[in-house]
Amino acid sequence: MEYLIVSFTHKNTDISIREKLSFSNELEKETFLKKVLHNEHINEAMLISTCNRVELIASVKDSANTSKYIIEQFSNRSELDYLDLKERADIYENKAAIYHLFTVASSLDSLVVGETQIAGQLKDAFKFALDKNFASLKLSRVMNFAFKCAAKVRNITQLGTGSVSVASTAVAKAKQLYKDSSGVKALVIGAGEMSELACRHLLKSGFDVVICSRNIKKARVLAHSILMDGNGATYRPSQIDVRAYEELENLLNSMRLLVTATSAPYPIIKKEMVKPFKEERNWFDIALPRDIEQMQIEGVNIYSVDDLQCIVNETLELRAGQAKEAFSIVGHMTEEFYVWLKTLSVDPIIKNMRSKSDAIIEKKIQNAIKKRFINPDDKDNIEKLCKTIMAEFLHEPTIKLKSVSTSLEGDEILNTTQNLFGIKIENDFINNYKEIN
Repeated sequence: MEYLIVSFTHKNTDISIREKLSFSNELEKETFLKKVLHNEHINEAMLISTCNRVELIASVKDSANTSKYIIEQFSNRSELDYLDLKERADIYENKAAIYHLFTVASSLDSLVVGETQIAGQLKDAFKFALDKNFASLKLSRVMNFAFKCAAKVRNITQLGTGSVSVASTAVAKAKQLYKDSSGVKALVIGAGEMSELACRHLLKSGFDVVICSRNIKKARVLAHSILMDGNGATYRPSQIDVRAYEELENLLNSMRLLVTATSAPYPIIKKEMVKPFKEERNWFDIALPRDIEQMQIEGVNIYSVDDLQCIVNETLELRAGQAKEAFSIVGHMTEEFYVWLKTLSVDPIIKNMRSKSDAIIEKKIQNAIKKRFINPDDKDNIEKLCKTIMAEFLHEPTIKLKSVSTSLEGDEILNTTQNLFGIKIENDFINNYKEIN
């Protein structure tokens, strides 16, 4: 068994490619994962698709063959050239895959280091794969450890303090552009998690907010929750307005600042919708696929996720020391995972061997008593003697199994031992994980 990750991120793929690789809904993800799992070398798989990354995480039998197959599936779905995708993709195998996954979960591979959304996005992706039976024991083990690693990084370092995200970075850039935010209205399109973050950061920075969404009921609930959140932030009802989606074109052409973060699979703002305006406008498109059609219009500055790198670089400088400590934690947790994984494999086998031994002793003693080969009064002493003999017999194999479990041949030897002794391990790991989370 091997772990494999095929990764397209802001580091190796620009936004025009990432948006073609991205997945807009669960049906698209389910269809893709079904195709991936048709390959006989792939045991389990999950998919994460965000504004910064599209990654497939898998448990496989042969990583060399399966990475090619996975890239082919990405190519077929996106209609992008296979060779181009192969050249762009980062391929992580086994320990490198575990290290990368822990890095991602700990928000060290994000565009905005320390952003708080990625752990939740990973958890949602994993739960989806579990619910659809695309993931099982192998991915459950590694994802459980990835979340432990992320929690440890948050608890030990200061990377999780403050509110950092793509949305907060966009608002930070807007704050640079509008030195005096009082009286400046910002149009926020969408009512999902990223839109909520944008609204909160805009209000905190002194902007007024107008929320526009296809789901006006959800937009009103969002506005109400911000006003009544009880987190110490107090805003006047006049600072948050909700408008119908039918008014979108008029709103675009009456406000200086826009942040859009919908889950639409196509651009919702097109060039023909844009009318002349007396002042310069700044539009932040933090959606993927992008919400704003590619256009160049005088007086309209459009910023995509990738255009926020200048702000991100400042964040990296401020957090460099904390990030170094966090990477050290990830390294230790990667090693710890492999030690734990091997121990997890060998302990049930040893326990099962001893249980089988005790069962055989009990059965043979009872048969001997029935046939009057031994006196019932001697049963306890004979049982102790037999268990002592078997314990000594199993001692050396037990030591050797524990020793070999961390070697490269460990899985093969443990599987052979299970087959030789007829051992079947019942594992409640997945059910336990579901109950905890």
